Amino acid sequence: QFVAMEYGVRAAFVLLRRYIRHYKRTTIRAIIKAWAPANENNVEAYVATVAKHSGIDPDDTLDFGNEEQMVALFQGMCLVENGRTLDEKIVRKGYALT
Repeated sequence: QFVAMEYGVRAAFVLLRRYIRHYKRTTIRAIIKAWAPANENNVEAYVATVAKHSGIDPDDTLDFGNEEQMVALFQGMCLVENGRTLDEKIVRKGYALT
């Protein structure tokens, strides 16, 4: 449990940063395949929803240093995971804490 929502968002961004920089999962498709494996999820539907919501092609290379891209990715994943996005100010605060 986190003391504030932005710290939970930060935790998600820390994981995304690790996926991108350490594990070289640099596309939406590669991240989702690891984040939400096929034995538990409809990966292609998840990828399509995140791509549509974020405006990022599922096979475009992601850059963790690109805040706009990361916020859009996070919000797309949040939509799939929670059925809604978060307040953008909170998401940006979480990103800034990374």
